[in-house]
Amino acid sequence: MKALDDALHMLYGRGPGVPDAQRARYRALKARFLQLFPEQTSVRFFSAPGRTEIGGNHTDHQSGRVLAAAVNLDTVAAVARNGERKARIYSEGFKPLEVDLSDLSVREEEKGTTAAIVRGCAARMREMGYRVGGFDAAAASSVLVGSGLSSSAAFEVLVCAILDGLYNRGDMPPALRARIGQYAENVYFGKPSGLMDQTASSVGGLVTIDFAQEEPDIRGLSFDFEEAGYALCIVGTGGSHDDLTDAYAAIRTEMEQVAACFGRLRLREVDADAFEAALPSLRGKVSDRALLRALHFFDDDRRVPQEVAALQAGDLARFFELVIASGESSWKLLQNLYADPGEQPLSLALELSRRMLEGRGAWRVHGGGFAGTIQAFVPQGLLEAYRARMDAAFGQGACVPLNIRPVGAYELCPGEEPL
Repeated sequence: MKALDDALHMLYGRGPGVPDAQRARYRALKARFLQLFPEQTSVRFFSAPGRTEIGGNHTDHQSGRVLAAAVNLDTVAAVARNGERKARIYSEGFKPLEVDLSDLSVREEEKGTTAAIVRGCAARMREMGYRVGGFDAAAASSVLVGSGLSSSAAFEVLVCAILDGLYNRGDMPPALRARIGQYAENVYFGKPSGLMDQTASSVGGLVTIDFAQEEPDIRGLSFDFEEAGYALCIVGTGGSHDDLTDAYAAIRTEMEQVAACFGRLRLREVDADAFEAALPSLRGKVSDRALLRALHFFDDDRRVPQEVAALQAGDLARFFELVIASGESSWKLLQNLYADPGEQPLSLALELSRRMLEGRGAWRVHGGGFAGTIQAFVPQGLLEAYRARMDAAFGQGACVPLNIRPVGAYELCPGEEPL
């Protein structure tokens, strides 16, 4: 069992009781799978992590730069081939799902549904020469929907890993798996997301990603926040991302409206100085909010390599300064902290964090914004007090410390039953 314990520590951290808790989790998942599919005699286990965005807020869809990491919260599945052309998935907390993989065309009535993700991943894999086939799955997730950790990307990466593991060699390049997930989300699901979420989930570890080229430049970093004395936390404020697709889409649309004024598709293709020089003449051609959001893009895109350099130099004070500046830019320029001025839990969480952490840590909006979560870097000595204050304001368990997971999609003990 040493190999399994080592794998569980790698995926979920080295906290007390981690192997036992995770082993119990997988045993329960296996029991549920065999209850749901009693005709199955063997089971394989796949895991895909959530992700945390550390630098570069809404820069990826403009071919910009980001700093991100896979985390120890994940979506897991017990699976087996079923000899049919159907994917049957029972996810805890959701209705059973069955997708007929004999028809992989886009279905308008499926837009915005989990079935669209499954169909889209299978379609793109088959287009690229990979085999696809039916499978039975029981799934569970600690990447809560609306948490800002991208449960959707984790699920997309998981579906690709399952199809690759069951019907191919299981060695699909992580970057390709990410692009397939994004394709499914863009074309089949109907959400114009960038590629950061899927890449961070699929690749694993702490990574900086430059999306300037079709093949993103992905580079790993080896900084350990825990070893440096800080906890990387998210704080769930009680809001959900579920109904905010239009708000996210507006950010991308408005940024691309500005780029179009320069004959370009994305803001990364526009010179920042040329934009600022032309800004007065752009008023009236695009909205003022679009101009502010473009300013945010140029500033936050420049911050990412500065954050990377600060971490590589071990200069946490500079890194925290840049994280806070990114959060302030999202608040004032990108304007993605709230959709309703009367409901501002993210703004409140950030202000409470500033009052506790100023001069000692950092805080910023996390992920897409408008609802959901903030991110904070908290000194270990303040962690319990910070958690208590956030939990008091936003509910028990609102503050969740995270570990950075060194790998992306992963099959536990391939070809074996480890539990």
